[in-house]
Amino acid sequence: MRTWGDEIYFPIPVEQPLDDAAAEIVDMGDLGYWPRGKAFCIFFGPTPASRGEEIRPASAVNLVGKVSGDAREFKVVRDGELVRIENVL
Repeated sequence: MRTWGDEIYFPIPVEQPLDDAAAEIVDMGDLGYWPRGKAFCIFFGPTPASRGEEIRPASAVNLVGKVSGDAREFKVVRDGELVRIENVL
């Protein structure tokens, strides 16, 4: 996994186009699929593309879920670390 500001992303074996609800600005804790990079993204704060405190992906993402709990806990994760994702419906 990689970090980009306060975003974690990693490639996944999915190819989907942008959907009609794709977002260029997301909220704290949003989970997204980034079609341009074929990556899963976890947003927990501003990125290098952000203006002020907004949370802006590199380009539009399809929103696919939300972190349960405090997404700011991801701030301790460093580039290259292992992150485990679980569905907690």
